[in-house]
Amino acid sequence: MKKYVRFFIQLLSLGAAFLYWQDNSIVTTRMQASFPNLPRNFHGYRILQISDLQNKSFGYQQKRLLKKIKKIDADLICITGDLLDANRTNVEDAMSLIQGIVPLAPVYYVSGNHEFRSGMYEELLLQLQMAGVHILENDTAKLELQGDTIRLMGLADIRANKNYSFVLQKLKKKCGNHFTILLSHRPELFSLYVKQNIDLIFTGHAHGGQIRLPFIGGLFAPNQGFLPKYTSGIHSEGRTNMVVSRGLGNSRFPFRIGNRPELVEVVLNRE
Repeated sequence: MKKYVRFFIQLLSLGAAFLYWQDNSIVTTRMQASFPNLPRNFHGYRILQISDLQNKSFGYQQKRLLKKIKKIDADLICITGDLLDANRTNVEDAMSLIQGIVPLAPVYYVSGNHEFRSGMYEELLLQLQMAGVHILENDTAKLELQGDTIRLMGLADIRANKNYSFVLQKLKKKCGNHFTILLSHRPELFSLYVKQNIDLIFTGHAHGGQIRLPFIGGLFAPNQGFLPKYTSGIHSEGRTNMVVSRGLGNSRFPFRIGNRPELVEVVLNRE
């Protein structure tokens, strides 16, 4: 009997260690994205995407996460929402990350669904602005490099923002014929992005499908349900390319399987 008890305890310990590793061992996914209309001086431009931290801590003052980020040497850092979690509303862990990345490269931010639900949306925006983060809530910005220009757009995720199609149309009109990059929390809006002929979109929200299985992919994602289509990688249609980050943290579902926390590095190339 003691043998079985000992074996069961060892099995539980191994399972706990595996889940801890799956939840805390960060991977960097590197992608190449090629475009015929990319301005020449942006060839080789390196973008780091951070998504869905959900107020998770990766060591004291985000030390382990920042160590990974510093190795990337990004030209631009994009945050695509859910820095906070609706059930973990203390902004300290999120701001520890922000204070570590602002000196590295320009940082642009759009909200996710959890910022609004946390009740800390306005406080978070204030702290982000004070730290030097560029807020792109239903707004646009110019990126200029040696005389060339690309345009950034940001789609806010607050509940009041129901008519995504109308907002996207207005943002795209402001950007004219420039190469456009959109920051948005939601990959399930891909058809709207395609309709507006946006060149490159960075999204999150799906948490990689939470549990990922070989040959199947993610099992469940918010607003997509079971066996979701958009949980990871690059998805392309026409001239539009959408990157989906698996994110860093968890929310209601407390762990990941086959789906380690992810930073996304995208290098832009001119075809």
